[in-house]
Amino acid sequence: MTRETFRYALRIFAANVAASTLVAVAFGGVALSTPWRDGLRVFGIAFLFSNCIGIPVAAALPRLGRRVWDRVAFPGNWMVMIAAMMVLAVAGSVLAITTLMVFGAVPASDFVEWFAGSLRISLITTVTIGIVVTGYELMRARLDQATIALRTKERDEAEARRLATEAQLASLESRVQPHFLFNTLNSIAALIPGDPAGAERMTAQLATLLRSSLDAGGAPLVPLDEELTIVRDYLAIERVRFGDRLRFEIGIDEHAGRTPVPRLSLQTLVENSVKFAVSPRPGGASIVIRATMTGGRVRIDVEDDGPGFGSMGVPAGHGLALLDARLKMLYGNRATLKIDSQPARSIVAIELPREP
Repeated sequence: MTRETFRYALRIFAANVAASTLVAVAFGGVALSTPWRDGLRVFGIAFLFSNCIGIPVAAALPRLGRRVWDRVAFPGNWMVMIAAMMVLAVAGSVLAITTLMVFGAVPASDFVEWFAGSLRISLITTVTIGIVVTGYELMRARLDQATIALRTKERDEAEARRLATEAQLASLESRVQPHFLFNTLNSIAALIPGDPAGAERMTAQLATLLRSSLDAGGAPLVPLDEELTIVRDYLAIERVRFGDRLRFEIGIDEHAGRTPVPRLSLQTLVENSVKFAVSPRPGGASIVIRATMTGGRVRIDVEDDGPGFGSMGVPAGHGLALLDARLKMLYGNRATLKIDSQPARSIVAIELPREP
Protein backbone atom coordinates (compact mmCIF):
# COMPACT_ATOMS: atom_id res chain seq x y z
CA MET A 1 0.00 0.00 0.00
CA THR A 2 1.43 3.37 -1.00
CA ARG A 3 1.48 6.33 1.34
CA GLU A 4 -1.15 8.16 -0.71
CA THR A 5 -3.42 5.09 -0.69
CA PHE A 6 -3.00 4.81 3.07
CA ARG A 7 -3.88 8.48 3.53
CA TYR A 8 -6.93 8.09 1.31
CA ALA A 9 -8.05 5.09 3.39
CA LEU A 10 -7.64 7.16 6.57
CA ARG A 11 -9.78 9.95 5.07
CA ILE A 12 -12.48 7.44 4.17
CA PHE A 13 -12.34 5.91 7.66
CA ALA A 14 -12.71 9.37 9.19
CA ALA A 15 -15.66 10.08 6.86
CA ASN A 16 -17.32 6.79 7.94
CA VAL A 17 -16.86 7.64 11.62
CA ALA A 18 -18.31 11.11 11.03
CA ALA A 19 -21.26 9.67 9.09
CA SER A 20 -21.92 7.08 11.82
CA THR A 21 -21.86 9.74 14.51
CA LEU A 22 -24.19 11.97 12.49
CA VAL A 23 -26.68 9.17 11.92
CA ALA A 24 -26.55 8.05 15.55
CA VAL A 25 -27.25 11.57 16.82
CA ALA A 26 -29.58 12.91 14.11
CA PHE A 27 -31.58 9.76 13.32
CA GLY A 28 -30.83 7.31 16.13
CA GLY A 29 -31.78 9.60 19.00
CA VAL A 30 -28.41 9.23 20.77
CA ALA A 31 -27.79 12.01 23.29
CA LEU A 32 -25.67 12.63 26.39
CA SER A 33 -28.40 11.09 28.51
CA THR A 34 -28.54 7.88 26.44
CA PRO A 35 -27.16 4.81 28.29
CA TRP A 36 -23.74 4.01 26.87
CA ARG A 37 -24.72 0.46 25.91
CA ASP A 38 -27.68 1.71 23.87
CA GLY A 39 -25.62 4.48 22.32
CA LEU A 40 -22.83 2.06 21.45
CA ARG A 41 -25.32 -0.32 19.83
CA VAL A 42 -26.84 2.45 17.69
CA PHE A 43 -23.38 3.71 16.72
CA GLY A 44 -22.24 0.18 15.88
CA ILE A 45 -25.17 -0.40 13.55
CA ALA A 46 -24.61 3.01 11.93
CA PHE A 47 -20.89 2.23 11.56
CA LEU A 48 -21.72 -1.07 9.86
CA PHE A 49 -23.98 0.75 7.38
CA SER A 50 -21.31 3.42 6.84
CA ASN A 51 -18.66 0.84 5.99
CA CYS A 52 -20.93 -1.28 3.80
CA ILE A 53 -21.76 1.85 1.82
CA GLY A 54 -18.68 4.01 2.29
CA ILE A 55 -16.02 1.49 1.30
CA PRO A 56 -17.64 0.60 -2.07
CA VAL A 57 -18.28 4.30 -2.68
CA ALA A 58 -14.64 5.13 -1.92
CA ALA A 59 -13.44 2.35 -4.22
CA ALA A 60 -15.80 3.01 -7.12
CA LEU A 61 -16.21 6.79 -7.32
CA PRO A 62 -12.56 7.76 -8.06
CA ARG A 63 -12.44 5.34 -11.01
CA LEU A 64 -15.87 6.37 -12.20
CA GLY A 65 -15.05 10.05 -11.70
CA ARG A 66 -11.97 9.93 -13.92
CA ARG A 67 -14.05 8.51 -16.78
CA VAL A 68 -17.10 10.70 -16.25
CA TRP A 69 -15.18 13.99 -15.94
CA ASP A 70 -13.39 13.31 -19.24
CA ARG A 71 -16.54 12.44 -21.18
CA VAL A 72 -19.54 14.20 -19.60
CA ALA A 73 -19.92 17.96 -19.22
CA PHE A 74 -21.34 19.77 -16.18
CA PRO A 75 -23.97 19.22 -14.74
CA GLY A 76 -24.29 15.78 -16.31
CA ASN A 77 -21.08 14.59 -14.64
CA TRP A 78 -22.43 15.36 -11.19
CA MET A 79 -25.79 13.73 -12.01
CA VAL A 80 -23.99 10.52 -12.98
CA MET A 81 -21.93 10.61 -9.79
CA ILE A 82 -24.98 11.20 -7.58
CA ALA A 83 -26.87 8.39 -9.30
CA ALA A 84 -23.92 6.07 -8.65
CA MET A 85 -23.90 7.12 -4.98
CA MET A 86 -27.60 6.29 -4.66
CA VAL A 87 -27.17 2.84 -6.26
CA LEU A 88 -24.27 2.06 -3.93
CA ALA A 89 -26.30 3.33 -0.96
CA VAL A 90 -29.11 0.89 -1.77
CA ALA A 91 -26.71 -2.02 -2.30
CA GLY A 92 -24.78 -1.16 0.86
CA SER A 93 -27.97 -1.02 2.92
CA VAL A 94 -28.95 -4.50 1.71
CA LEU A 95 -25.48 -5.79 2.60
CA ALA A 96 -25.57 -4.22 6.07
CA ILE A 97 -29.03 -5.61 6.90
CA THR A 98 -28.02 -9.04 5.60
CA THR A 99 -24.95 -8.95 7.85
CA LEU A 100 -27.10 -8.08 10.86
CA MET A 101 -29.41 -10.98 10.00
CA VAL A 102 -26.47 -13.42 9.73
CA PHE A 103 -25.30 -12.48 13.23
CA GLY A 104 -28.83 -12.64 14.63
CA ALA A 105 -29.16 -8.95 15.37
CA VAL A 106 -32.16 -8.61 13.03
CA PRO A 107 -34.83 -11.28 12.40
CA ALA A 108 -35.19 -12.32 8.76
CA SER A 109 -38.86 -11.39 8.90
CA ASP A 110 -37.92 -7.75 9.61
CA PHE A 111 -35.80 -7.30 6.49
CA VAL A 112 -38.37 -5.21 4.58
CA GLU A 113 -39.07 -3.03 7.60
CA TRP A 114 -35.36 -2.40 8.23
CA PHE A 115 -34.70 -1.73 4.58
CA ALA A 116 -37.54 0.77 4.28
CA GLY A 117 -36.52 2.48 7.52
CA SER A 118 -32.84 2.77 6.67
CA LEU A 119 -33.08 3.63 2.97
CA ARG A 120 -33.91 7.31 3.39
CA ILE A 121 -31.15 7.78 5.94
CA SER A 122 -28.64 5.94 3.77
CA LEU A 123 -29.48 7.97 0.68
CA ILE A 124 -29.35 11.34 2.44
CA THR A 125 -26.10 10.56 4.25
CA THR A 126 -24.37 8.96 1.27
CA VAL A 127 -25.22 11.72 -1.22
CA THR A 128 -24.40 14.55 1.22
CA ILE A 129 -21.05 13.19 2.36
CA GLY A 130 -20.29 11.78 -1.11
CA ILE A 131 -20.65 15.20 -2.75
CA VAL A 132 -18.43 16.83 -0.12
CA VAL A 133 -15.75 14.14 -0.34
CA THR A 134 -15.87 14.04 -4.17
CA GLY A 135 -15.47 17.81 -4.42
CA TYR A 136 -12.59 17.75 -1.96
CA GLU A 137 -10.81 14.91 -3.76
CA LEU A 138 -11.25 16.60 -7.15
CA MET A 139 -9.71 19.83 -5.92
CA ARG A 140 -6.94 17.94 -4.13
CA ALA A 141 -6.12 15.89 -7.24
CA ARG A 142 -5.94 18.97 -9.45
CA LEU A 143 -3.69 20.83 -7.04
CA ASP A 144 -1.50 17.74 -6.63
CA GLN A 145 -1.16 17.46 -10.41
CA ALA A 146 -0.15 21.11 -10.65
CA THR A 147 2.41 20.67 -7.87
CA ILE A 148 3.86 17.52 -9.43
CA ALA A 149 4.10 19.19 -12.83
CA LEU A 150 5.86 22.19 -11.30
CA ARG A 151 8.33 20.05 -9.34
CA THR A 152 9.00 17.90 -12.40
CA LYS A 153 9.75 20.99 -14.47
CA GLU A 154 12.09 22.37 -11.81
CA ARG A 155 13.92 19.03 -11.60
CA ASP A 156 14.33 18.92 -15.39
CA GLU A 157 15.65 22.47 -15.43
CA ALA A 158 18.13 21.71 -12.66
CA GLU A 159 19.41 18.76 -14.68
CA ALA A 160 19.60 20.88 -17.83
CA ARG A 161 21.82 23.41 -16.04
CA ARG A 162 24.41 20.64 -15.61
CA LEU A 163 24.79 20.30 -19.35
CA ALA A 164 27.73 22.45 -20.33
CA THR A 165 26.47 23.31 -23.83
CA GLU A 166 23.06 24.54 -22.56
CA ALA A 167 23.96 25.81 -19.08
CA GLN A 168 23.32 29.52 -19.56
CA LEU A 169 20.08 29.19 -21.59
CA ALA A 170 18.63 26.61 -19.18
CA SER A 171 19.42 28.88 -16.25
CA LEU A 172 17.65 31.83 -17.85
CA GLU A 173 14.55 29.78 -18.74
CA SER A 174 14.39 28.25 -15.27
CA ARG A 175 13.97 31.75 -13.82
CA VAL A 176 11.17 32.68 -16.24
CA GLN A 177 8.85 29.69 -16.39
CA PRO A 178 8.57 28.98 -12.62
CA HIS A 179 7.95 32.71 -12.13
CA PHE A 180 4.90 32.50 -14.39
CA LEU A 181 3.64 29.31 -12.75
CA PHE A 182 4.02 30.61 -9.20
CA ASN A 183 2.17 33.82 -10.09
CA THR A 184 -0.69 31.78 -11.53
CA LEU A 185 -0.87 29.59 -8.41
CA ASN A 186 -0.92 32.74 -6.27
CA SER A 187 -3.90 33.99 -8.30
CA ILE A 188 -5.72 30.73 -7.56
CA ALA A 189 -4.87 30.98 -3.86
CA ALA A 190 -6.24 34.53 -3.74
CA LEU A 191 -9.63 33.36 -5.10
CA ILE A 192 -10.12 30.32 -2.86
CA PRO A 193 -11.48 32.14 0.28
CA GLY A 194 -14.12 34.18 -1.53
CA ASP A 195 -14.85 32.31 -4.77
CA PRO A 196 -14.13 28.55 -4.59
CA ALA A 197 -15.94 27.91 -7.88
CA GLY A 198 -13.79 30.49 -9.61
CA ALA A 199 -10.71 28.90 -8.06
CA GLU A 200 -11.77 25.54 -9.47
CA ARG A 201 -12.19 27.01 -12.94
CA MET A 202 -8.80 28.65 -12.68
CA THR A 203 -7.26 25.35 -11.59
CA ALA A 204 -8.59 23.72 -14.76
CA GLN A 205 -7.18 26.59 -16.84
CA LEU A 206 -3.86 26.22 -15.06
CA ALA A 207 -3.82 22.53 -15.98
CA THR A 208 -4.27 23.55 -19.62
CA LEU A 209 -1.39 26.00 -19.33
CA LEU A 210 0.81 23.37 -17.73
CA ARG A 211 0.04 20.90 -20.49
CA SER A 212 0.85 23.54 -23.11
CA SER A 213 4.15 24.33 -21.42
CA LEU A 214 5.20 20.74 -20.77
CA ASP A 215 4.22 19.54 -24.25
CA ALA A 216 6.84 21.84 -25.65
CA GLY A 217 9.47 19.47 -24.27
CA GLY A 218 11.68 22.35 -23.19
CA ALA A 219 12.09 23.67 -26.76
CA PRO A 220 13.42 27.24 -26.60
CA LEU A 221 11.30 28.34 -29.60
CA VAL A 222 7.59 27.84 -30.28
CA PRO A 223 5.23 29.24 -32.97
CA LEU A 224 3.69 32.59 -32.11
CA ASP A 225 0.18 31.05 -32.44
CA GLU A 226 1.07 28.57 -29.68
CA GLU A 227 2.41 31.39 -27.53
CA LEU A 228 -0.86 33.28 -28.08
CA THR A 229 -2.82 30.27 -26.84
CA ILE A 230 -0.88 30.38 -23.58
CA VAL A 231 -1.36 34.15 -23.32
CA ARG A 232 -5.12 33.89 -23.87
CA ASP A 233 -5.39 31.25 -21.11
CA TYR A 234 -3.25 33.41 -18.84
CA LEU A 235 -5.40 36.49 -19.48
CA ALA A 236 -8.55 34.42 -18.87
CA ILE A 237 -7.14 33.43 -15.47
CA GLU A 238 -6.18 37.01 -14.62
CA ARG A 239 -9.56 38.27 -15.87
CA VAL A 240 -11.20 36.10 -13.20
CA ARG A 241 -8.90 37.67 -10.65
CA PHE A 242 -9.25 41.33 -11.74
CA GLY A 243 -12.67 41.37 -13.43
CA ASP A 244 -13.39 44.50 -15.47
CA ARG A 245 -10.15 46.06 -14.23
CA LEU A 246 -8.37 43.99 -16.88
CA ARG A 247 -9.24 44.94 -20.45
CA PHE A 248 -7.31 43.53 -23.38
CA GLU A 249 -7.28 43.47 -27.18
CA ILE A 250 -5.30 41.18 -29.50
CA GLY A 251 -4.47 41.97 -33.12
CA ILE A 252 -2.11 39.61 -34.92
CA ASP A 253 -1.03 39.65 -38.58
CA GLU A 254 -2.25 36.37 -40.05
CA HIS A 255 1.18 35.72 -41.54
CA ALA A 256 2.96 36.22 -38.22
CA GLY A 257 1.37 33.30 -36.40
CA ARG A 258 3.86 30.69 -37.67
CA THR A 259 6.91 32.70 -36.62
CA PRO A 260 9.06 30.93 -33.99
CA VAL A 261 9.44 33.03 -30.82
CA PRO A 262 11.12 32.35 -27.47
CA ARG A 263 8.92 30.17 -25.32
CA LEU A 264 6.84 32.27 -22.85
CA SER A 265 8.28 35.51 -24.25
CA LEU A 266 4.92 37.08 -25.09
CA GLN A 267 3.52 35.84 -21.80
CA THR A 268 6.38 37.65 -20.02
CA LEU A 269 5.45 40.93 -21.74
CA VAL A 270 1.77 40.53 -20.93
CA GLU A 271 2.49 39.55 -17.34
CA ASN A 272 4.62 42.69 -17.02
CA SER A 273 1.64 44.85 -18.03
CA VAL A 274 -0.67 42.99 -15.64
CA LYS A 275 1.78 43.43 -12.78
CA PHE A 276 2.69 47.10 -13.31
CA ALA A 277 -0.41 48.50 -15.01
CA VAL A 278 -3.47 46.48 -13.92
CA SER A 279 -2.64 45.22 -10.44
CA PRO A 280 -1.68 48.48 -8.63
CA ARG A 281 -4.54 50.62 -9.97
CA PRO A 282 -8.14 50.55 -8.67
CA GLY A 283 -9.39 51.20 -12.20
CA GLY A 284 -7.08 48.65 -13.78
CA ALA A 285 -5.72 49.17 -17.28
CA SER A 286 -6.12 48.25 -20.94
CA ILE A 287 -3.60 46.00 -22.69
CA VAL A 288 -3.17 45.85 -26.47
CA ILE A 289 -1.19 43.00 -28.08
CA ARG A 290 -0.06 43.40 -31.70
CA ALA A 291 2.17 41.41 -34.05
CA THR A 292 3.12 42.71 -37.50
CA MET A 293 5.32 41.48 -40.35
CA THR A 294 7.82 43.74 -42.09
CA GLY A 295 9.94 41.99 -44.66
CA GLY A 296 11.60 39.05 -42.99
CA ARG A 297 11.13 40.39 -39.47
CA VAL A 298 8.33 40.26 -36.91
CA ARG A 299 7.53 42.98 -34.39
CA ILE A 300 5.49 42.10 -31.29
CA ASP A 301 4.14 44.99 -29.22
CA VAL A 302 2.44 44.91 -25.83
CA GLU A 303 1.02 48.32 -24.93
CA ASP A 304 -0.80 49.41 -21.78
CA ASP A 305 -2.17 52.68 -20.40
CA GLY A 306 -0.76 52.17 -16.91
CA PRO A 307 1.53 54.47 -14.90
CA GLY A 308 4.74 53.17 -16.52
CA PHE A 309 7.98 52.19 -14.84
CA GLY A 310 8.73 55.70 -13.70
CA SER A 311 12.27 56.45 -12.57
CA MET A 312 12.96 52.94 -11.28
CA GLY A 313 13.58 51.48 -14.74
CA VAL A 314 13.81 47.73 -15.22
CA PRO A 315 15.60 46.11 -12.25
CA ALA A 316 18.14 43.32 -12.65
CA GLY A 317 16.48 39.92 -12.53
CA HIS A 318 13.19 41.39 -13.77
CA GLY A 319 11.32 39.30 -16.34
CA LEU A 320 12.06 41.82 -19.12
CA ALA A 321 15.77 41.80 -18.31
CA LEU A 322 15.77 38.01 -18.41
CA LEU A 323 13.89 38.03 -21.71
CA ASP A 324 16.47 40.43 -23.16
CA ALA A 325 19.23 38.00 -22.10
CA ARG A 326 17.36 35.10 -23.71
CA LEU A 327 17.00 37.03 -26.98
CA LYS A 328 20.74 37.72 -27.03
CA MET A 329 21.45 34.06 -26.30
CA LEU A 330 19.15 32.80 -29.07
CA TYR A 331 19.56 35.46 -31.77
CA GLY A 332 22.67 37.45 -30.97
CA ASN A 333 22.31 40.97 -32.39
CA ARG A 334 19.50 39.95 -34.78
CA ALA A 335 16.76 40.50 -32.15
CA THR A 336 16.00 43.47 -29.92
CA LEU A 337 13.84 44.32 -26.92
CA LYS A 338 12.69 47.95 -26.82
CA ILE A 339 10.97 49.62 -23.87
CA ASP A 340 9.16 52.96 -24.12
CA SER A 341 7.60 53.57 -20.70
CA GLN A 342 5.69 56.78 -20.01
CA PRO A 343 2.70 57.62 -17.80
CA ALA A 344 -0.53 56.43 -19.46
CA ARG A 345 1.35 54.75 -22.33
CA SER A 346 3.98 52.05 -22.07
CA ILE A 347 5.09 49.90 -24.99
CA VAL A 348 7.40 46.91 -24.79
CA ALA A 349 8.35 45.59 -28.23
CA ILE A 350 10.29 42.58 -29.51
CA GLU A 351 11.76 42.58 -32.99
CA LEU A 352 13.20 39.34 -34.31
CA PRO A 353 13.81 37.55 -37.60
CA ARG A 354 11.04 35.35 -38.91
CA GLU A 355 13.56 32.55 -39.42
CA PRO A 356 15.57 31.72 -36.27
